[in-house]
Amino acid sequence: MARFTRKGVTRILFAETIAAADYTPTLVEVTGATDYTKQIAAVDGFSIENQEIETPDMDSTFVSKIPGDDSAADSSLTFWEDDTTDTIETDLAKGTTGFVIICRKGKAASSKGMDVYPVRVASNSSTVTADNEGAKLMVKFSITDRPLINATVPAT
Repeated sequence: MARFTRKGVTRILFAETIAAADYTPTLVEVTGATDYTKQIAAVDGFSIENQEIETPDMDSTFVSKIPGDDSAADSSLTFWEDDTTDTIETDLAKGTTGFVIICRKGKAASSKGMDVYPVRVASNSSTVTADNEGAKLMVKFSITDRPLINATVPAT
């Protein structure tokens, strides 16, 4: 087992379309996706959570649980805001639909660990602060369907 850090390895992309019904992107779709990795200051969410169901019974004081419905965690990407262009504000405007592709172990063909989240941009707003830090822009996403988790980056 080789441990690694996500910084410098993980790639975060946005694709406008993915043709496959199960959200498995083609090499052309991954290559054509916009790579936002260098502009991202923070990532939040982009995971699946389960709402467990309590199943108590009269035989025990222990309350057991069973798996319930799955849902997506509140998800957002925080970007470094650019003082000369408004690319992120335009490309990821409120209401934009597409796919956030997270290549957790890199974007090289046949790499494992690619997650594809079908999304709609819920909000896109600057985070104004008087603190001594770079200007940031937060884009919140609604995950609109069950994501494809732990797929393989497509090869030729």
